[in-house]
Amino acid sequence: MRRREFILALGGAAACPLAARAQQSLPALIGFFNAGAASILKQEIDAFRAGLRNLGYIEGRDVRLEYRFADGDLDKLPALAAELVQLNPSIIVSSPVPANLAIAKATSTIPIVTASGADPVAFGLVKSLSHPGGNVTGLTNFAEELASKQIDLLRELLPGLARLAVLVNVANPLHVPQWRETQAAAAQAAIALVPFELRSADQFEEAFAKFARERADALLVQPDVTFGTYRRHIADLALAARLPTIFFIRQSAEDGGLMSYGPDQVESYRRAATYVDKILKGAKPQDLPIERPTKIELVINLKTAKTLGLDVPDRLLARADEVIE
Repeated sequence: MRRREFILALGGAAACPLAARAQQSLPALIGFFNAGAASILKQEIDAFRAGLRNLGYIEGRDVRLEYRFADGDLDKLPALAAELVQLNPSIIVSSPVPANLAIAKATSTIPIVTASGADPVAFGLVKSLSHPGGNVTGLTNFAEELASKQIDLLRELLPGLARLAVLVNVANPLHVPQWRETQAAAAQAAIALVPFELRSADQFEEAFAKFARERADALLVQPDVTFGTYRRHIADLALAARLPTIFFIRQSAEDGGLMSYGPDQVESYRRAATYVDKILKGAKPQDLPIERPTKIELVINLKTAKTLGLDVPDRLLARADEVIE
């Protein structure tokens, strides 16, 4: 009897390490949670995947990705967040701030890496940039701080700028600090604002009709995931209305907008992979400082400028990081 028990025990001991190794060899599940649409996030997704590859991760062998997109409909976020958390991923990569808030509300234990988003301290996601203190870390774009510079760029292009149209998405909590910043910048420049408070994506035509009635000289499209999702449509409407427009991300200028001024969002997604790498290797989100953008890009679409009959000053072209012709 003792001999049989010994053999069984020996066999069990040998099996346990094998089972453990098999479990360890399973690819880590990475949740990718975004308030935008997959169709307009190809560059960002590719950059994140390339970042993982550059760090030695092979999809299917080391990691597998599970995607959830809200397609610009912020009301979908809570249900999508709950659905993703149920899968119990090793890490969730989220963006922008509406998605970051939704996923942080859905879990306080799964590590969250923000690939982009406004000030995480102001929105209560972390305690501080240097010591996040919870399960959230990653990158921030400080989207609420750029309105003043965007207005300056429009004034440089349009010295007679007097009435500035502004798209405001009241469903996005980011609109509160954004609008405050925009009002302050416009007041300092003695520019009247013509705001349109958007509540659904079918109101863009209504917004541009208002801008035309109130004789706006230019349009500021605030950083917002819904506006990003419909950036090509907004650019087309602006061109039809002959309204010079400045956006937040370069892809908006690539899609026909006149100008964009903001951080390199594609690079932020690439950098998010480094956070995933550190956490998979044992680092705690609470100990990983939040990164701020290191570069703000100015992109000018010269083709759009010519269509609008605008001469872009040489000094402005010289400062551009990219000129699209």
